[in-house]
Amino acid sequence: MIGAIAIGVAAGIVAGLLGVGGGVLFVPGLVLFMGLGQHQAEATSLLAIVPVAIVGTINQNRYGNVRRGDALLMGLLSIAGAVGGVALANALSGEALRVGFAVLILLVAAQLVRTTLRGDRPGSVKTP
Repeated sequence: MIGAIAIGVAAGIVAGLLGVGGGVLFVPGLVLFMGLGQHQAEATSLLAIVPVAIVGTINQNRYGNVRRGDALLMGLLSIAGAVGGVALANALSGEALRVGFAVLILLVAAQLVRTTLRGDRPGSVKTP
């Protein structure tokens, strides 16, 4: 129970601060500290992310940061992706899912470092 509380609080802080849905911390936290298998951790994370996303969106909306049209489009299109992703996840081993999750996190981290070192600003238009 204490592990779930710590993971929830940490994920909520990271979600509000960095805009991630919490899964970045939920999944590894559930595997490492709660002893869940990769499949269970990913499925549990999907449900746990719902309230985090709702509260984060409400608060970000107060600052005028929510682009509703983009969010709606991405959300609707991701439904089909989620159906396919769940089917694929359940066809793969837990080890393959862990490796895939780790590779995704590393690729995102590398991209963030690369754009930061180049001085790119998200949303800015580059001129030749």
